[in-house]
Amino acid sequence: MRNCLIAFSLATLVPVFAAEPPTIDKILDGQLKSAEREFVSLVEAMPADKFSFAPSAGAFEKVRTFGQQATHVAYVNYAVAASVLGEKNPSEAGENENGPTNLQSKADIVKYVKDSFVYAHKAMATLTSANATGMVKSAFGNGEAPRLSMANVALWHTFDHYGQMVVYSRMNNVVPPASRQ
Repeated sequence: MRNCLIAFSLATLVPVFAAEPPTIDKILDGQLKSAEREFVSLVEAMPADKFSFAPSAGAFEKVRTFGQQATHVAYVNYAVAASVLGEKNPSEAGENENGPTNLQSKADIVKYVKDSFVYAHKAMATLTSANATGMVKSAFGNGEAPRLSMANVALWHTFDHYGQMVVYSRMNNVVPPASRQ
């Protein structure tokens, strides 16, 4: 039974396409939708009073709180999407790239996270075979990076922090929605 659940979970992360070869924008946007579904549902599942939670036992000194993890992912979504689009990042970095400091309530954080995915989807829609390897200003530092590399950050970075946030949620007796039967 466990193997079936794992297979089912993995299947939901890999978009299925029609007989025609998919375009780069559709591939990455489908993957972003999967990341968004997992991430946003986890952020929404955590009780508001636990957004300030950060583990303290073991090697967790000075880690981001659950809420800061969420706003950090959202800020990076904005940063890499702006890079792909060739635009100025519409979000402020805040301290340690945790996004705007005025985001305090769960509702404000959830909205910021959701809005960041809307902006990232806008960026994914612009990717083509012709422009994917073109150089753009990097979202990090003053160098350049291939447009496709910047777009890809929204995927792996979201899941990197999702994994950390799953630990936080389980430490607070919250089963991630993706793990519920």
